[in-house]
Amino acid sequence: MRKALSLLALLAAGPGFASGLQITVEGEANGTITVDLFEDVAPKHVEQITALAAEGQYDGVVFHRVIDGFMAQTGDVQYGKIGENLSYAGRGGSDRADLPAEFSDLAFDRGVVGMARSQNPNSANSQFFIMFAPGHFLNGQYTVVGQVTEGMDVVDAIKRGTGGNGAVVGQPDLMKSVTVID
Repeated sequence: MRKALSLLALLAAGPGFASGLQITVEGEANGTITVDLFEDVAPKHVEQITALAAEGQYDGVVFHRVIDGFMAQTGDVQYGKIGENLSYAGRGGSDRADLPAEFSDLAFDRGVVGMARSQNPNSANSQFFIMFAPGHFLNGQYTVVGQVTEGMDVVDAIKRGTGGNGAVVGQPDLMKSVTVID
């Protein structure tokens, strides 16, 4: 069985965490979430996320799938923009190619950011999720791309969805802006 590395130990390991995201959230949750991205763990995924953020593609994208006690998912730049028909939110990606999995020994603990994908492990594209609580059943099955370092109170306030799939009914919370930071 693989032993999960602690995020604290990984952060203490040294450089390689030069970039991150600053996500301004509006809706039931209001505030800023800061995410440290793990370039050394998932370089292709981090490159894709930061490119999409730098292009402004995440701005105005909703949290379309939010499951209480589990995670909040966002990042559908194709179908998840506020002001559009959100009935397909969660089914799209970007115009960039899907990414090969970059699985690691990092555990899906509270505040961890992972890449969403379909049943195909090599199908992550633009969508990502933030963990409300540990979800170790995801370990080694999804790519870890980062960790929330500030703003977990904002994450905790994101409007919850309903039903088993966590679909958000009514007006979902959104990422007003997503900025790449050093």
